[in-house]
Amino acid sequence: QVQVVESGGGLVQAGGSLRLSCAASGRTFSINVMGWYRQAPGEQRELVATFTSGGSTVYANSVKGRFTISRDNANNIVYLQMNSLKPEDTAVYYCNVKVPYGDYWGQGTQVTVSS
Repeated sequence: QVQVVESGGGLVQAGGSLRLSCAASGRTFSINVMGWYRQAPGEQRELVATFTSGGSTVYANSVKGRFTISRDNANNIVYLQMNSLKPEDTAVYYCNVKVPYGDYWGQGTQVTVSS
């Protein structure tokens, strides 16, 4: 089992910044990939940013140049630095951890961007 806990969400004005954190614990030796997804009301969950198994990064077009994913491998933590936030970034942000036998998700953290 892998436990996934996100933190760092909140309310921010448009143009502001937030940093999300995701910490994985438990059977972390089995982790392949960690990344961030989000889900807005009435919408499907979508990829925001992730590391690949090869160590490169992938970003949604809508966040390129504004969001940066980074990680602390020693402590199994992944971060999402979000700058120049827009109202359309408002969503619940979820951390995803991929292991060979499936996925684990955190409980989500709400990000609200006011105009």
